Amino acid sequence: MKKLIMLFCGLALMVFAASAKPNPGDPKKATKTGNIAIHFKNVVNGQELKLNDSLSLYKNANGDDFKITTFKYYISNVSLIAKNGDKVAIPDSYFLVNAADSATQNQQIANIPEGKYTGITFTIGVDSLRNFAGAQTGVLDPAKGMFWSWNSGYIFVKLEGESPKSTAKKNRLTFHIGGVKAPNNTIRTFTQKLPKTLKINDGKLPELELIANAGALFQGKTTVDFAKLNFTMGGPNSVVVADNYADGLFKITQVKN
Repeated sequence: MKKLIMLFCGLALMVFAASAKPNPGDPKKATKTGNIAIHFKNVVNGQELKLNDSLSLYKNANGDDFKITTFKYYISNVSLIAKNGDKVAIPDSYFLVNAADSATQNQQIANIPEGKYTGITFTIGVDSLRNFAGAQTGVLDPAKGMFWSWNSGYIFVKLEGESPKSTAKKNRLTFHIGGVKAPNNTIRTFTQKLPKTLKINDGKLPELELIANAGALFQGKTTVDFAKLNFTMGGPNSVVVADNYADGLFKITQVKN
């Protein structure tokens, strides 16, 4: 009987030890962290985005020619999705990408729990809490040119340019998308399954390539005609544009481990 009891105790200890051993693919049990690099590539419906280039005229879904002089956007509240479906939130993940500043198009995210990840999700814009949090620094500094006022908050996506179809002064295009209050809330969420599993390991720097398609502002749920819509700074027309780019603005195209 003693031998039988000892055998059962030994088996129980083995089961406990096996269950307590960290799973290298489970971020919740990871004791080490790693980093990733994200490379943003700005395009217009597949063409390379070139600012202030009169020779680089693009066409929107309505067939209207246009050029772009400014293209900026915020992403925030980044979470990676583990193989088991758990979301691993990245604290204080706020990024401002400016097509005129190549340094902003290469970002790093640090202190990610080691593990395997199959998806990503983030906010397009700035969450409502930070919108009204008072004076802020870093990428959320109002001096970055992406802020209206303490009452109105941040501009989430800014596109400016020109189109011969625009009826605005000097044929200008002005799309400043923002606002967090109903019925004109323009916060949108991007979620995508990664092309292949992302592996986070201490001492390694895997890379993601993220395509940002400026043309997505003008197509999707609503095809934008620049003769009718060429200016918006919040309000119902900004909702129209945000609904357009919710699904088409971003796409992860490569994962390099």
